[in-house]
Amino acid sequence: MGLRIYFHTLSHESDPNKLEEVSTLRANNTKLSLENANLTRDSKNLEDQLGNLTQAYTVSESYVRDLYAGVQVLSKLNQELETEKNNLNQKIQDMTRNWNELNISRAQWSIDSYCLGNTDKKCQPCQKGWNLTQPSCYAYNDPPPSGWKTWEEAREDCSGNNSDLAVAHTPAEKEAINENRLGVYGFWIGLRVEDGKWKWVDGSDLTESSWIPAPVPADGHCAVFYRGKWFSVSCGATRQWICQKKALSV
Repeated sequence: MGLRIYFHTLSHESDPNKLEEVSTLRANNTKLSLENANLTRDSKNLEDQLGNLTQAYTVSESYVRDLYAGVQVLSKLNQELETEKNNLNQKIQDMTRNWNELNISRAQWSIDSYCLGNTDKKCQPCQKGWNLTQPSCYAYNDPPPSGWKTWEEAREDCSGNNSDLAVAHTPAEKEAINENRLGVYGFWIGLRVEDGKWKWVDGSDLTESSWIPAPVPADGHCAVFYRGKWFSVSCGATRQWICQKKALSV
């Protein structure tokens, strides 16, 4: 107000110097007003930027906290995995040691079974109690009826002797099975019905359909060898059984 009155008073002065001063003051006033407006605007922008930065900092701080928590979780998980890896390595070492010991035991068992006690002091292709028909050894398990087994039980028994139920892919192998025509009710062999087809225990199909009648019913039947012929019998029945394994090369 004082500046306005001063300007007004000066405007009525006739002194050229005074008039020039008034003009200069007015120009400065306009310039200052503009600068003040710019500063006000800049101040507002800075306040907005400060608010945005504050918000961003808050979000970043929360993110850092989450990251730190995640790092802690990952560190714990890494420790657990490291412990599990060490445990697995220990188990592998134990299993390797046990496997080596088992191999040694098997090797000794093979020597005892195939070599010791023979009168000619030579190792034999088959264990005692097994019949040789190259290239396989056959064991005819013929206990009394109280000791007969289902097809699955018979196969499990063969597995316990490092063998499987007998198979025949060629007429010669079929004849090898037929060589001992023993038993009254027959012996299980490694043939059963799967998905309506006869299959051997090694996963192959029976290629000679004339060797045994077509599977009826479709599933649940297994093959029995009896006096040179093969018959289809329920796998749940109990019979004697024939095991087969590869003969040793001696």
